[in-house]
Amino acid sequence: FFDPVRIVSMREMILSSGEAGRRVALEKLLPYQREDFKKLFTIMRGLPVTIRLLDPPLHEFLPTKDEELEKVAQAAGTDVIEVRARVAALHETNPMLGLRGCRLGIMYPEIYEMQSRAIFEAAAEVEKVTGESVVTEVMIPLVASKEEFKILKDVVGVIAKEVEDAVGLSLNYLIGTMVELPRAALRAGEIAEEAEFFSFGTNDLTQTTFGLSRDDSGTFLDPYIQKGIFRNDPFVTIDQDGVGELLKIAAERGRASRTDLKLGICGEHGGDPESIKFCKMLGLNYVSCSPYRVPIARLACAQASLNIKEDIASA
Repeated sequence: FFDPVRIVSMREMILSSGEAGRRVALEKLLPYQREDFKKLFTIMRGLPVTIRLLDPPLHEFLPTKDEELEKVAQAAGTDVIEVRARVAALHETNPMLGLRGCRLGIMYPEIYEMQSRAIFEAAAEVEKVTGESVVTEVMIPLVASKEEFKILKDVVGVIAKEVEDAVGLSLNYLIGTMVELPRAALRAGEIAEEAEFFSFGTNDLTQTTFGLSRDDSGTFLDPYIQKGIFRNDPFVTIDQDGVGELLKIAAERGRASRTDLKLGICGEHGGDPESIKFCKMLGLNYVSCSPYRVPIARLACAQASLNIKEDIASA
């Protein structure tokens, strides 16, 4: 969305005062998103592709410079004064716990409708060209309740059906959620009645469990480790006693409701050997991490699997 061309339409959408204006801007973004997903699906050649719907708080996309404000005003057919007023109205004191994730989808369902359409139209086009099934996993972020998830699952499902009817294909997809809030972990059994997979967003789950900002923890993190308050940096290695306990609860309760529930983690912990070993013990199916950590993650996954097999053999 931060591409110089796309960002203008993105800002136009955010700063629109009504649904009609947002839909006009989203129509401009749809082709870009569809092409992005087509490239992903083509490269992955039938392997599962998990796509998280829009998650960041809207303030991250807002213009700050005069020239940026003018571009948005021109695109939206309004003046800079109106744009400035809209930017001010969208200000949040704590945006990381404000209007972001699934809350965006509930307040502005047209955003998730556009992204879902881009995903499914791209999947259909790639299937027709390659003849291979595209496996899509649509992930709804920052869910805290079954009710939130169900509303947005229905939004995604309606668009999937529309695309299937239009192209004459039966698409292969799952709809799941990120578990990155303590309440979601505790209510995992209910959420799994609707969700087909969980991806533990351990970066945000660590922040919300500790009440700790990753960006602001540098001033006291080292002294906490030196004094033995933290055994490790909790943003590098999963805190097994707190965050890990929530993962365990969510895994157990989720699979009690849905035995075939797919579980994984995403974030920096996905490249940490100690965290990977812990996730393997919990029965998670996969880890996801940044590209440069993939070799370490693969090795750690293999070691964790071998260690568990050795433990079983010696038991």
